[in-house]
Amino acid sequence: MTTLSGTAFSIAPENIRTLALTGAAGSGKTTLAEALLQQAGAIATAGTVERGSTVSDHDPLEIKSQHSLQSALMHMQRGDTRIHMIDTPGLPDFAGQILPALEAVETAAIVIDAAKGIEPMTVRLMQYAAQCNLDRVIIVNKIDAAEADLPGLLQQIQQTFGKECLPLNLPDAGASKVVDCFFNRDGHSDFGAVADAHRALVEQVVEVDSDFVERYLNEGDVDASELHAPLEQAMREGHLIPVCFVSARTGAGVAELLDIIVKMLPNPSEGNPPDFLRGEGDAAVPEHATPDPAAHVLAQVFKISIDPYVGKLAMLRVHQGTIRRDSQLYIGDGRKPFKVGHLFLVQGKEHIEVPQVGPGDLCAIGKVDELHYDAVLHDAAEDAHMHLAPLPFPVPVYGVAISPKRRGDEQRMWEIMGKLVAEDPCLRIEHVATTNETIIYGLSELHMRLMFDRMREVYKFEVDTRPPRIAYRETITQGSQAQYRHKKQTGGAGQFGEVHLRIEPLPRGAGFEFADEVKGGAIPYQFIPAVEKGVREALATGAIAGYPVVDVRVVVHDGKHHPVDSKEIAFVTAGRKAFLEAMRAARAVVLEPIAKMQITAPENAVGAITGDLSTRRGMVTGTDAANLGNMVVQAQVPLAEIAGYQARLHAMTAGQGTYSVSLSHYEIVPPNVQQQLVSEYKVQDED
Repeated sequence: MTTLSGTAFSIAPENIRTLALTGAAGSGKTTLAEALLQQAGAIATAGTVERGSTVSDHDPLEIKSQHSLQSALMHMQRGDTRIHMIDTPGLPDFAGQILPALEAVETAAIVIDAAKGIEPMTVRLMQYAAQCNLDRVIIVNKIDAAEADLPGLLQQIQQTFGKECLPLNLPDAGASKVVDCFFNRDGHSDFGAVADAHRALVEQVVEVDSDFVERYLNEGDVDASELHAPLEQAMREGHLIPVCFVSARTGAGVAELLDIIVKMLPNPSEGNPPDFLRGEGDAAVPEHATPDPAAHVLAQVFKISIDPYVGKLAMLRVHQGTIRRDSQLYIGDGRKPFKVGHLFLVQGKEHIEVPQVGPGDLCAIGKVDELHYDAVLHDAAEDAHMHLAPLPFPVPVYGVAISPKRRGDEQRMWEIMGKLVAEDPCLRIEHVATTNETIIYGLSELHMRLMFDRMREVYKFEVDTRPPRIAYRETITQGSQAQYRHKKQTGGAGQFGEVHLRIEPLPRGAGFEFADEVKGGAIPYQFIPAVEKGVREALATGAIAGYPVVDVRVVVHDGKHHPVDSKEIAFVTAGRKAFLEAMRAARAVVLEPIAKMQITAPENAVGAITGDLSTRRGMVTGTDAANLGNMVVQAQVPLAEIAGYQARLHAMTAGQGTYSVSLSHYEIVPPNVQQQLVSEYKVQDED
């Protein structure tokens, strides 16, 4: 760990740039980050993914898989400008790392592999960046690839994302270098005319300012050096999405890209900072943070990293004010402040201690257990109820039931899972009482597998996994009556209890009701709770398939007792057996959970999706148009039929489909399904 002095470290917000490197897996983000760090002098030699020597991919699992699995912070200095950069994973399974990184920066840099072109993840990342209201810049990487069709790719980008995607530079000399098209009015390039690209850029930029439009119409051109303010406005409003060409491997365009970051990307006062909300619910009022170092502090935690040896590290974006070592800060509406002990800039796995940070800085605070993802830090009482709007995370729908490999390790399992969930907003863990299972939910099978790998590698802990049980229920469709006498004589004191009861169906969702209509003391009042206890025991274990019974009313109306042999246990047994006999006479059925599904996919895949849903006993309830040629299919599908859906949707949509699941209601299963469930229960019961 190194330390920087206060005077050397202080920097004005207008000299800060923040960007997130995003893009599909394999597009070269990590290699590009290395090239930029080396170009800026932050590292002496660029590492490689293959050797596991990069700044950002330092985790053993990342080195092993040769893919970024977590967001990684880096920074560099270019003249008077400090650049904060976040390298993000390229797989949709890690949206919990990507989206928070976008919220922490002014600019999303979407990297495209020149040979592969636009991939499904490219489209998704452009949507994420637009939802976060970020400036966007498209970086076409690997321009030296022999199979790259750069003119065709530029056309594809404009067709997919709009005419506002215009090149800031173009490849030249066989993609061995690039030529600027914004400041240069003319020049040579491998394809297209620099003059045409320059004209298109200037026309696009001046459109946001009527004064410049008038000048352009009168004079035929405006010097690009005068267009900084309208350029920032055009990018901020999404009216311009610059396209840059680069080869991280050969270095072509890397120096130019660094200059673009410094000269053309927004500082904290020029971008679109996320609105803070003051208050809760409908009463919440938007409030802008001001990138003023002298104002009171507003900062947000966008990433939590927990190391079993180092402890918790909270990475945060400072939106307003100045945080210093020894600052007293509050967490949200907490009333007890904490003292900042250590303040860091992060360079991959290296932590550089600094005396202070200000608006625009991305930094880290260590060993404060109360810090959590999305926490707002402040130093003023009036900011106790400030928060940011929740990000549009995909819903974790891939569930796995887990249990520790070693008996007695349940507590440790929950502690470790709590740490993993704290690091990833797209993980969720719960204990399902109805099936007595602990279930961890994530975004995909890959997401889960890598999470379990991390548990094993980092925490040296292993779990057994299995598919979650479906929470079936049993109920009745008509009323019935039954009676049962429990009599047991063993030579000494006996057991005697007789219960007469009737059962009635209740509306779906009503639960359970128990009523006592016994007259004349046929069952003494002190034994009525024992009858109810027996009934509840039967409710829990089911009557026909072993699932809990719901939506039934039980009325005890008669019975018999013995002055000596009647005991609580006798009426518990009689109540349970009478209820089970009544259930069998009441046309008992099995209920299954029905899920509400919302599937977003390209329009050309809707036919395949609806056909597949019908094979899963699903019912389509509606379709709606979405953006970028997508459709949203609403459906109701039995939860038992959703197993394996993620892989099927991926195949039907070439990886472009997403879906969410929530519980809708319960319905009676078809007869063939009930017969199968009952048969399985009988086999288990015999065993």
